Amino acid sequence: MTVMENTKLRIYTLDEAKDKHLGKVGTDKRDKYEYELRLDLLGEMIKQTRKERQLTQSQLGELIGVQKSQISRIERNAKNVTIETILKVFRALKAKVNFNVELLDEEFKIA
Repeated sequence: MTVMENTKLRIYTLDEAKDKHLGKVGTDKRDKYEYELRLDLLGEMIKQTRKERQLTQSQLGELIGVQKSQISRIERNAKNVTIETILKVFRALKAKVNFNVELLDEEFKIA
């Protein structure tokens, strides 16, 4: 029997792997990871929509009044972009945007 035949591999779901390496949902490290992932996906959505509309980064920038380089940065990483700019981009792309806000079941106090 070889070493490979004797070794049992454990298969993890994506959520199990994230729990193990990033922490459970609600921990700071996991929340930061999930937040950054959503921002990366937002940038990718903008890029795909722009391409579907057959626009260059320069053309999209002209539509919302920014340079091509800012469109490039948004598509690569939407982390440092205002909601106003994101909304301008999607309006220029003729795309409907929905935001969901989820209230946490935590005690709320006004100091």
